[in-house]
Amino acid sequence: MPLIPRQIGPVLLAALRRFPATVLTGPRRSGKTTLLRSAVPKAQYVLLEDPDIQDRVRRDPRAFLEALRPPVIFDEIQHTPQLLNYIRTIVDGQPRRMGRWLFTGSQEAPLMQGITESMAGRAAVLQLLPFSIAETPKVDMLVGGFPEVVLHPRDRALWYASYLQTYIERDVRSIANVRDLTVFRRFLSLVASRNGQMLNRTDLAAPLGISVPTISEWLHILELTGQVILVPPYFENFGKRLIKSPKVYWGDAGLACHLLGIQSQAELERSPFLGSIFEGFVASEILKSQVNRGQHKELYYFRDQQGLEVDFLVPQPNARFWLVEVKASKTVKPSMAGPMLALTGNTGGRATRRIVVHRKARTGPSFRALSKGVEALTVDQFASEMNGGKGARKTSAS
Repeated sequence: MPLIPRQIGPVLLAALRRFPATVLTGPRRSGKTTLLRSAVPKAQYVLLEDPDIQDRVRRDPRAFLEALRPPVIFDEIQHTPQLLNYIRTIVDGQPRRMGRWLFTGSQEAPLMQGITESMAGRAAVLQLLPFSIAETPKVDMLVGGFPEVVLHPRDRALWYASYLQTYIERDVRSIANVRDLTVFRRFLSLVASRNGQMLNRTDLAAPLGISVPTISEWLHILELTGQVILVPPYFENFGKRLIKSPKVYWGDAGLACHLLGIQSQAELERSPFLGSIFEGFVASEILKSQVNRGQHKELYYFRDQQGLEVDFLVPQPNARFWLVEVKASKTVKPSMAGPMLALTGNTGGRATRRIVVHRKARTGPSFRALSKGVEALTVDQFASEMNGGKGARKTSAS
């Protein structure tokens, strides 16, 4: 079956034309290698997780590179970061030859440190997240967006269990010395149960019997590896005393459902976590729309000490933003717009749109005008608007 085109594709092709090197980061199994190999089909492929290749790089990195014929894809470059210094020398000797060195990496922060030190100004840095609903309608809360699960949704329980085992054994152990992996696994489920809540490290530490600094370290690992989203409060004071803690979301709704033991759509509908999972699903769609256009991830929420809260503030050009309320309900009511309307009067007219995002009903009309100045959009419509009106492609994956 044909590949599902990735929305970041045009940005990637532009980077290959303008930079000698391109780095594609993102969570493990988000499709980075498939995207690069489809974009540059004639490129030589080198998997740097292979112990034999790592040994060759350690023994004689120059000879290793001289044996390659660019363009070259280095998969999981974080395993041999010493290569970057030698590649920089080659790039500086041929500064006008573009698109010859391509890298993937699953551990974003350590990889970025090496790129910053070795390839500054020589490499375009992009991020690939799992599929969005703007790329394929097969993405939903239960399935999530990882390509292999989208392809084979019936096998999602086994795939997610294997993914977690691989993630814990590879990424976690390579970043930090986590002594008790069983407790860490419980920590993952606990974070999933706090989806959409303000981050309280003490609340996470107590049931696990570990220290708050350990919780901070483990959350840092989840951030580095692209598993969780921390949404900070909006930084500008609207004349109110604001809450300062970030909200935490699991990055992939399907993985969150797996961690919470939700195995079917019927279980999801009955779950007390439905609302928070849907909220995280929308947060993820917002960030995917940004990185797929080559932009920085930028998303906030608003809450003051009087309890006024708006789920998301999405920055837009000219210092404006969208106010977004997320409701898992399939029935929309004007009262859902209340928090956004209450906040709007304090934003100096900077909000460009006010949107209630809700789930789509199987039958009945779809209303866009909820009240004066407020739109009601299904999550599909919202994703299309975030991507400039471009909806999901009706295409199969391979």
